[in-house]
Amino acid sequence: MDLSDEVRASHKRTFLKFFEQTELDTELKKDFDSMINNNRRRVILDLSDFYNDREGSDLARRLLQNPSEYMQPLVDSLTDMMRTHNPKYLKEGEQVLVGFTGPFVSRRVTPRELLSRFIGSMVCVEGIVTKCSLVRPKVVKSVHFCPTTEKFMAREYRDITSNVGLPTGSVYPTRDDNGNLLVTEYGLCTYKDHQTLSMQEVPENSAPGQLPRTVDIVVEDDLVDSCKPGDRVAVVGVYKALPSKSQGSMNGVFRLTILIANNVSLLNKSANAPNYTEKVLK
Repeated sequence: MDLSDEVRASHKRTFLKFFEQTELDTELKKDFDSMINNNRRRVILDLSDFYNDREGSDLARRLLQNPSEYMQPLVDSLTDMMRTHNPKYLKEGEQVLVGFTGPFVSRRVTPRELLSRFIGSMVCVEGIVTKCSLVRPKVVKSVHFCPTTEKFMAREYRDITSNVGLPTGSVYPTRDDNGNLLVTEYGLCTYKDHQTLSMQEVPENSAPGQLPRTVDIVVEDDLVDSCKPGDRVAVVGVYKALPSKSQGSMNGVFRLTILIANNVSLLNKSANAPNYTEKVLK
């Protein structure tokens, strides 16, 4: 076990210990039952539950400031608790998805206030959705068969939106280490839904005489199609910067920043919800 695995296992034990000491594991079991009834895999954690304890406040601060280090151990701990609660619900290789809500205080911003000091941390951005892309599948793991050796091989793929590990290449392997041809078994590959959103600050909050600022958002899995253009939303996610390439080399200018979402809440849901009377329902 290398150092990164040791740190990851240590953080995982810290989360499990915190859930047991604060009795949040009892509340999580209710959330797990709700997940099973609604056929979902995402648990929404309230940051207020973390702030009720000194150790929890420290964990919340670490999650907000350094989510790339603490998000995956949290997912591992919740996955273990889910498998203990119901061993048959999650398939092999599946993990519990996690989202956040609650008081973000100074980290609740608009696209105009989303500055460089928030890069690499978790924020809550409020605005209005202006554009949604089509929902497309993104490969997570590919499976290949070699007719010569009659063996299968699998390869996992990660990009900048992943919470664990470095990004990998996106090219499918066509030959194995010995040069034998490989056939891709598309039916055995694993995919997940992927969608991009564009959100800008609401008109009443934009600066007079200036164009509204926008931010690109990436939503995946069960968060796709959770909103449509015109919706006012609050998106919680990790703010990341993508370096640009100039003639095949990397430079220090970051021209593209994105928000990797883990929770999407509609702000105008209650205001625009239809009011059905008993007469209409009959």
